[in-house]
Amino acid sequence: MRAMVTGAAGFLGSHLVDALLAEGHHVVGVDNLLTGTKANLAHLASSAKFEFVEKDITTPFDVGKVDYVFNLASPASPVDYMVHGVETLMVGSYGTREALEIAKRYNAGFLHTSTSECYGDPLVHPQPETYWGNVNPIGPRSVYDEAKRFSEALIMAYHRYYGADTHMVRIFNTYGPRLQIRDGRVISNFLSQALRGEDITIYGDGSQTRSFCYVSDQVDGIMRLSRSNEHLPVNIGNPQEFTMVACAQEILNLTGSSSKITFQALPQDDPKQRKPDITRATELLGWSPKIDLREGLALTLPWFREHVELRDPATSSKA
Repeated sequence: MRAMVTGAAGFLGSHLVDALLAEGHHVVGVDNLLTGTKANLAHLASSAKFEFVEKDITTPFDVGKVDYVFNLASPASPVDYMVHGVETLMVGSYGTREALEIAKRYNAGFLHTSTSECYGDPLVHPQPETYWGNVNPIGPRSVYDEAKRFSEALIMAYHRYYGADTHMVRIFNTYGPRLQIRDGRVISNFLSQALRGEDITIYGDGSQTRSFCYVSDQVDGIMRLSRSNEHLPVNIGNPQEFTMVACAQEILNLTGSSSKITFQALPQDDPKQRKPDITRATELLGWSPKIDLREGLALTLPWFREHVELRDPATSSKA
């Protein structure tokens, strides 16, 4: 098939492009490079089945007939969406609409990457897809949370009113090679700090939890969902739950770093706990994660060693 992937130059988008190409499909990658980078796609420069279009998807566009639209375009890390708040809201509204219009025009399948942030700071644990969430609609994180929640409402409207073949994955913390360095997310921050010999910064007392899904497992879940008959949101994430302190300790053990763990104030509306209920993914898609945190970190570390700019060993302890 000929597939379009928006957000193709991002961390997850580039891995999805790789997976689609590996299956023999033609892929049109679309990205305005606000937070993505062409370096994530550099290995595809000689591929006859991949084409890249630099484009802001919040305005009308057309890349020709496609059989499937994978909509991944959005700033996804706190560092990015706190700086690009308006752009995040626009891509989650106008951008999602333009992607849906392309799918509608060509009668193409459509998959949207939503987020566990739809659950906000959850009062239900673990979080099933039926939970409506505890989200502050006007807080600093709302530019991302509400963009994704609006996208979900718009996608369901296209499905109900136009019969669009739509699918939505709610992604939980995902990591792996090509993750942005120090982008405000747990794994990237901790690995970068450990490799530089800097203090590992934990926000809050370290008891808050996250569940970390390795990128190959995440892409597998996305691909399975795209081929399913399920139109309601499906959680794709690893239900293994770790405190921030436990995650930091895993990274210290892996890197051999002498970094110290320090604590700072918890940002407003930061979720205290996060764990997916993956019952629907298991029953509907036959999906469950295969890679645990220790193995996934070991697979991620070489990329960070190559890309983290290490401090002068004369003035800094580093792994």
